Order: sequence, then structure tokens, then C-alpha cells
Amino acid sequence: MGVLLPNSRLARALLAIAAAGAIAVGVNLFADARLADRRIDLTAQRLYTLSPGTRQILAGLREPVTLRLFYSRRLGATVPAYATLADHVREMLAEYAAAARGPSGSNLKLEFLDPEPFSELEDRAMAFGLQGVPLDQGAAPVYFGLVGTNLLDDERTIPFFQPERERFLEYDLTRLIHELSSPKRPVLGVISALQLDGDPRGGDPRAGDPRAMARNPAAGRPFASMLALRQGHQVRQIPRDAQAIPADVEVLLVAAGQNLADPTLYAIDQFVMRGGRLMAMIDPHSETLRTQPGAPATETLARLLASWGIGFDPSTIVGDPTGAWRVRAGTGERMQVTDYLPWFNIRDGIARDDPATADLTQISLASAGALTKQPGATIDFIPLLTSSPRSGPIAVGKLADPNPAAILAEFKPEGGPRVIAARVRGQLRSAFDQPPELGEGQTRPETIAAHRRETDGPANLVVVADADLLADRFWVQTQDFFGQSQATPFSDNGAFVANLIGTLAGGDALIGLRSRGDSQRPFDLVRRMQSEAEAQFRQSEKDLQQRLEATEKKLRELRGGKAGGGGKAGGDDKEGPTIGADQRAAIDAAREEIADTRQKLRLVNLALNRDITALQARLKLANIVLVPALLGLVAVGMGIARRAARAKARS
Repeated sequence: MGVLLPNSRLARALLAIAAAGAIAVGVNLFADARLADRRIDLTAQRLYTLSPGTRQILAGLREPVTLRLFYSRRLGATVPAYATLADHVREMLAEYAAAARGPSGSNLKLEFLDPEPFSELEDRAMAFGLQGVPLDQGAAPVYFGLVGTNLLDDERTIPFFQPERERFLEYDLTRLIHELSSPKRPVLGVISALQLDGDPRGGDPRAGDPRAMARNPAAGRPFASMLALRQGHQVRQIPRDAQAIPADVEVLLVAAGQNLADPTLYAIDQFVMRGGRLMAMIDPHSETLRTQPGAPATETLARLLASWGIGFDPSTIVGDPTGAWRVRAGTGERMQVTDYLPWFNIRDGIARDDPATADLTQISLASAGALTKQPGATIDFIPLLTSSPRSGPIAVGKLADPNPAAILAEFKPEGGPRVIAARVRGQLRSAFDQPPELGEGQTRPETIAAHRRETDGPANLVVVADADLLADRFWVQTQDFFGQSQATPFSDNGAFVANLIGTLAGGDALIGLRSRGDSQRPFDLVRRMQSEAEAQFRQSEKDLQQRLEATEKKLRELRGGKAGGGGKAGGDDKEGPTIGADQRAAIDAAREEIADTRQKLRLVNLALNRDITALQARLKLANIVLVPALLGLVAVGMGIARRAARAKARS
């Protein structure tokens, strides 16, 4: 027995090790099968937590969507910022695939590809239209883009991921998937007093006036903004006397809704009440309508907006010296160039936290009004375009026969920034207690549903206090090039309208997506310490530098014999003054002081990063040693506790 006991102990030890290994393998297999989609997002800005809107779209996938990420590893090896962004994109795509998992697996298929130069993968990336970027002159291009496809071979791409747009990564990915899951172009209804599709007679409204055509050669052409909208939407023109909005219209654009009758206003109201998305462009003074003889002049859409909690004053426009257009005014010899305050560009007042406007650079406005949230309104009022703090009101009457110089002389900035465009979200009540009475001979369409007194859920609107931004002359230059019309934008008005309608067409899921932080998380404490240390260093450096300059000046004077103490002991002037013993001592003292000051400057410079280096060392120690040690202690403690519990149970 004495010989078998050690062997039995060894056997038990080996058996315990084998059992521990089997348990570890079993735990890993169980975790991979049951816990693979369980994650904890510990980032400060919840970078990897998908929003409810994204989860709604992913859960609604009925057919597989394939996403191919083309990422050249050479890009990340050369520019580390792109390597960090690539990790963020891959991890987000993994989250998307996990969220799209259904009973038969995930409906989101992922492929991660590294297109090497002159390879078949590079040919595929180029065929998909991804952007290749050379790292340096003559080098082979690198790729960092995404291609999405569905079973119908529809394609959507992100040509190249930019770090500047990392805040909108979720929005870009979700919109791409949403477009692939709903490949049919959304229907956009348009009600407007403007001739957005051009003059049906093919020329200027004042047909037969060659002088008018010479002044405006683009007259009769469709608006460039409307052409851009037709690329992504099925545009349907709705008559201005319509009594109902067609049921298949998903987004309604009302631009310059002048002289709309009550039945049409009621149709717009009920469209919003039943969940339709509206972009309303209301204008206190339409510069474009002034060129259309007989065009309606009375703005009627403000009535609906007021009932929904949105304030608008049709008697004033916004003037803004910041970004005002320079125009020629006057006659004959008195012609002068001056700022025309009603026409101005917005740069700093563009919302940077909204995906539709974040990448826009400039919006040009003409005689725009201002929007406000009425007191007591329960809506969310989110500004998209805001005038500068130097803006102020101008009476609409001054624009009947405008005098730019007089307007500038009489202008007074007051009231601070004004909201020109805003998103509106919230529960809305109808502006009508009951359907309005129809005129003689009119019959109500049978397709009109029962009257809705309020929206079933939060309504989504975009309101813009200017319709002229749609007109070509305020954002695009059109030239004739060998019989072909070429439009060159100088402002982002077209993209502004298209992006906003695009988010509205995407529904609540896309509208609710907001910007997030990026994956480049700075060490705030390190930065603060660096700033404080640098400020202290700069002050010490300044004091020492002044002391050094004063000492060097004194030394130059001593060497030149201008200081007392030794005087001249004779000699030729060409050989310079003779330095006495007192001057020599003073020069030596000055040299020592200069050397001492320079040494102090070096010490201050070395001390600049001392605290920062020490903090970084402590952070590395915590990450490399302390955190694993803490986890090890927790594991040992749990093991001891379990062993004690088993011993207690046996006893």
C-alpha cells in the first residue's frame, strides 16, 4: 500500500488536470455557442452600442445582404490612424452581423478582403467603384471602402472611409443596409409655386421676350436641385389644389406654398397626422417667384406650422453682414459695390452633429426668414442652419424696390443668431377640428381616410425659412459646353436638400441616428497635465530668457569698455579698449551667469515632460501588471472560497 499511495496521488492529480482541461474546453465551447453575441460596451461614448433604429432595420432584414470590406493593410501600417479606424469598422460590422442573426443564421454576410496591388481583389475593388489612394508618388494605390450587395445584385458603396466622418459611422452603415433592404426608390411628392421642373413652354415665363432670355439664359430649365432629387427618388408633382396626398407618397416637399386653399392645407395636415414626413420650405419674400408674372404671393403654410408650435414672422427677413453677398447697385456714374445683407452665405452656422449637414461647407440664402419654437410647445426643435450673432431683422417692405446701400446704412444687428432651418420632432395635433368645406362643384376624394386629430407617434419634419435656396442662381453656375449644360456648384444647397429628404425617406430609424465620438480617445488627464506643465515651462522660459538677454547685453557692454571699473590703459584704438581687472572679473561673472541660466533652461525643458512620463509609466504598469494581477487575485480568491465551501460541505 505504501508503494501504491504515491501512484494513486499522481493518478488523482493527472485526473484533476485532465478534468480542469475538459472543463476549460467545455466552457469555451459553451461560450462560443451561447455567449458569442453577448458583449459589454465599456467605451465612454458607447461606440459599439447599436441604436434602436439600427436594430430595427437589422431585425427587419428578410433577405441576406453581403458586405465586403476592402482594406489594404499597407494603409494601416503606414498611417496608424487608419489602422485604428479599420478596427472600429470591423468591430462595428461584427456587431451588425450579430444583431441581424435570425433563426437560420445572420442575414448579414461579412467578407474582409485585403486587395494587394495587381491582384484579382484589386480588380474587383476597382470594378465596384471604390476609391484607390496612393500613399506616395508612384506607389500602388491602397483601398479602404465598403461594398454592399443584395440578392437582386443592387450595389451600394462607401468609396473610402475618412477619419473625419468616423462620428457618423453607424449612420453611414445603417443607411447603406437600409437602401439594400429596400431597393425601391422612395416616392417624393412635391407641391410648389416654383417652376422646379422648368417652364413647360421650354423658355422664360415671359415667352417671346428675348431680352428676358438674355438676362437669364437658364430660364426654362429644370432646377439643378430637382434633378439631384430625381436621381434618388421617384418624384411626383402634386397639384397645388390637391385635396389628398397619394397614399404611396413617403416624403412630401412643400416649397413656396403660396395661396394654398384650405382643402390642400388639410391634405398636407392629414398627411403628417398619418405619419408622413414633411419638408416645408416657407419663404417670407421669394426672390424666385418675383421673376414669375402672376405668381401667388401670400404665404399660407405658416398657418399649419403655428398650430404645430413653430413660430414664423412673414413680415421680416434676416439680414447678416457675415457672409453677405457683394452686389453692384445704383445707376450710371453712381454705380457702387456694396454688401446686400438679405443675401448671405452660412458657414459656421451649419449643424455639425446632424448626419445630413455635417459635411456641408456653405449654404447660400436669399431673403430668408427666421423660425422659433413657440412658448409652451412640446416639440423637439433642433437647429440645422443658424445665422451669425451679427444678424438682425429687416422689414420685407424694404425689398420691394431694394436699395442695398440704404439697407446697409439702416441695419442694426440685434437678437443674436436666428434659426433658418430646423428639424422638428414630437406629438402634433391637427390644425383642423374637422375637414374644411369644399367649394361649389368640388367633391371630396373617396381615398381620404377618417379625420385624424393627432399623430399616432412622434412626427418628423424639416422646416426651412427659405425656398430660394433651391434656385440655381443661388448655388450653382450653369454653363453651356458644346451644346451640353454643365452645372458647377459654389454652395451646398443641392446636397443640403437631398441629404435632408434622404434622412426623412429613411424613416424614424435613420432620423434618430446621431453622431458619436470617434475611436481616438485622448488621455484627458495627460493632456491637462501637459497643458499645465507647458504653461509653467513657458513662463519660466520667458523669465530665464529675459535674464539671459540682459546678461548677454551687459557682457557686450563690458567687452566694449562702456562699463566702469578699469577704463582705458592706453593703446591704439584699432586694437580696442584695454580691459582692466575689475572689468575682467565682471565679464567672468557674466559668463558664469549665462552658463547658469542656460543650464536652468535645459532643466526646465527636461522637467516639462517629467510628470507626464511618470504618469504614462504608471498607466503602463497598471495595464501590464496590476490589472492581470488583480484578475489573478480574484481568481485565486474565488478558488479558495469554493474550496472552503466544499470542505465545509464534506464536514
